Amino acid sequence: MNAVLVAVLLSLVSAVAYAAAAVAQERLASRSSGTGTLRLLADGAWWGAVGLNASAALLHVVALRYGPLTVVQPLGALTLVAAVPMGARIAGRPVSGAEWRGTALTLAGLAVVLASASGPAPDDALSVPEALVVAGGTASLIGLLSWPGSRPGLRHATASGAASGVASALTQTVTVAATDRSGPLLDVRVVVVALLVAVFAAGGLLLSQTAYRGGLGAPLAVVTLTNPLAAAVIGLVLLGERLRGGPAGVLAALAGAALASWGVVLLSRAAPRPAAPAAPAAPVSVAVPAAPERMSGTEGRSPAGVAPGLGVLVPAAPGPPSPGLAGAAPDSAA
Repeated sequence: MNAVLVAVLLSLVSAVAYAAAAVAQERLASRSSGTGTLRLLADGAWWGAVGLNASAALLHVVALRYGPLTVVQPLGALTLVAAVPMGARIAGRPVSGAEWRGTALTLAGLAVVLASASGPAPDDALSVPEALVVAGGTASLIGLLSWPGSRPGLRHATASGAASGVASALTQTVTVAATDRSGPLLDVRVVVVALLVAVFAAGGLLLSQTAYRGGLGAPLAVVTLTNPLAAAVIGLVLLGERLRGGPAGVLAALAGAALASWGVVLLSRAAPRPAAPAAPAAPVSVAVPAAPERMSGTEGRSPAGVAPGLGVLVPAAPGPPSPGLAGAAPDSAA
């Protein structure tokens, strides 16, 4: 079988696995809002999502072994195509037109960005000081994005995408250094950068778990957009990569980023809002006939302030009205 075809097939399966993991994380986050990290670690569903993410990442790495980045990396955006209808089906609702338009615009923009930034696989790798600088800068950015404020879902999604993009770039360094036969397999650079990969990969997973609490579409689009952009910045600044086409390639990349951003806006507006909790029912007043007085001279009279025959108004316990009072307004018996 052709090596490029193997890379395409592996990338497709990887995208579906990433989408399934994202949907599982969203469902877990929606039913465990406010749950601490330790509680998540004891949840089998969360570990299932971790397994799906790990499998998808492994398939992605193997795909890079058989195909160039120009083929494998854009196919990762197919996670959006699979996740939006998958999440809608599990939720029991149809995919809205806005979600389809947002997904299409995001994918089109990502395709332009990745096509402009892609090129032959680099044979350069980050040094240990460069990797530490990248890790420190990314950790500072994640800290700023995680600070309490408005729109936490999109901010955590941005932080997750940045962490995952840096983890991918560092993984490339580990791969290049480990396959370089000029030195030992596990030298200092491989060990240090591998530890950084583990930290940022786990951080990206936890940040995405938090981001999906507000819905799947927009956060997943932001993660999918930020991930290749973060990796592209590292490649352009530190690994000597260049955009295709010179100034025209830069303009195309900017146009693709704008198109993808508009798709993110559409997905953000189309994301279903969680239903507000129902307010408790108002107390219902029930008319209870008054007991006749047994004292001499008062038979047949009602207590002061109450008309004869109407009785005393007794507030009922809060809750849904009884079948006999359904639809009646409060105090209607008065």
